[in-house]
Amino acid sequence: MGTTKQTARKSQRGEVPTAGMGRLMTKRQVMAKKSLPTKQPRYSASQVRANKRKRRPRRKGVVALSEIKRYQKSTELLIRKLPFQRLVREIAMDVYGSADLRFQTGAIGALQEAAEAYLVGLFEDTNLCSIHAKRVTIMPRDMQLARRIRGDYFTM
Repeated sequence: MGTTKQTARKSQRGEVPTAGMGRLMTKRQVMAKKSLPTKQPRYSASQVRANKRKRRPRRKGVVALSEIKRYQKSTELLIRKLPFQRLVREIAMDVYGSADLRFQTGAIGALQEAAEAYLVGLFEDTNLCSIHAKRVTIMPRDMQLARRIRGDYFTM
């Protein structure tokens, strides 16, 4: 269907031309027509569910792989800042026993960067250990083996 050229019509005495109406309407009539509420059909919940397009279930691991790709591309911190700050303060209170410790914002940021870099590397090694065991699921024993091989295994 081709488009047709629209020609401008002159309006006279406050009349507004409307497309496809066949006659001219006054400004008051146009405003009244715009202000009328259009009645929307009401649907029950079952009708909405019936009209909704069904999504195919995703295969196992597809969502996980897309999340891995997304997080590998990004550079932002993955642990929320406030819970990490509370954890640092709790550990510092256990070690020093003083409640009036203060931390610079940059110091907590550096601790968080280092902690996340360590955890990411540990999970990479853990994943390698699980692949070596011909599995795709990581287990605590994989993490223990990775820490033992790294040499940073101490009793917990």
